[in-house]
Amino acid sequence: MGLIDRYIDYVENVRRYSPRTVAIYSEVLADYANMIAADSEKDGTDGLQSVSDEELVSSLNPSELRSYQVHLLDSKGLSPKTVNLHISVMSGFCQWLLKAGLLNSNPVKLIPRPKIAKRLPVFYKKDSIQHYFDSTAVWTSQEMLDAFVQCPDTNNGKELYTHRLDRLIISMLFGLGIRRAELISMNIGDVDFSRKVAKVHGKGDKMREIPLIVSLCEEILLYLKAVERMMGGQRSLNEPLLVTYTGKRLYPVYVDKAVKSQLEGAEGVTGRKSPHVLRHSLATELLDEGADLNSIKELLGHASLAATQVYTHNTIAKLKTIYQSAHPRAKNGGKHGD
Repeated sequence: MGLIDRYIDYVENVRRYSPRTVAIYSEVLADYANMIAADSEKDGTDGLQSVSDEELVSSLNPSELRSYQVHLLDSKGLSPKTVNLHISVMSGFCQWLLKAGLLNSNPVKLIPRPKIAKRLPVFYKKDSIQHYFDSTAVWTSQEMLDAFVQCPDTNNGKELYTHRLDRLIISMLFGLGIRRAELISMNIGDVDFSRKVAKVHGKGDKMREIPLIVSLCEEILLYLKAVERMMGGQRSLNEPLLVTYTGKRLYPVYVDKAVKSQLEGAEGVTGRKSPHVLRHSLATELLDEGADLNSIKELLGHASLAATQVYTHNTIAKLKTIYQSAHPRAKNGGKHGD
């Protein structure tokens, strides 16, 4: 097994990175190996096979890595953000080689990163989200569950189930502020109805507990009853919490489509419709309501406070608007007097 394969095995089985992250790491390292193979005129059908471990380690120097960065920016036309992702993957690989005694230092640390224009988190307005939940409350009712129980195996039953599931996806993404992958990975046992908390397994397999509001608890319980009726019996605690109509665990594309279809025609909901915007929306709303940054950091599962502080920009913008309309001196242009 070559060095790249060993490293991928390490991030997958030791670091417990998500399948999506592991796939990105594999693609980045394969791309780098292909570039080294092309430079040495040994390019083959598989770059990983055409570069030896010795050649790969030898190439990991500031000069070659700068060339790789230029290759990504100019030849491939990748954005600075994507290039930084590639360089971060290379840095992790070099750090692993350093610990293995195959490198004396991490050469990536000597590479200046391309600057990324700061972009404020997009979020949905509080009134718009509330209007969505009010207008779709019918799908979470006992009446709709009773209607589903009468015809679970028909097209009408499938439609009723899909509406209930898609609405619950929105409820959990916004109500818990969790990532798409975290939602998909949740099992039935991760919801503690007696304590009203949800256990969420985040990046690096770190577990955190998030409080559940009463209405969300009830919505999950009614949904689970629908699934039991559809699948013909009670399920175990280690089975997926959310499943498709065929009983399979949700997958990223399903969640993305559900969010888009649910929010596409929602009154006042503009801009990009994605799971992450719902997460941003909860964080922004909590901050506006006076929650402290450290509490929001823990809820979102951020590794550092710096990742959470980006939400303060939206609050500061709101504060400026209030200041301009309410401050006595701001209203009269800063002049002295009443």
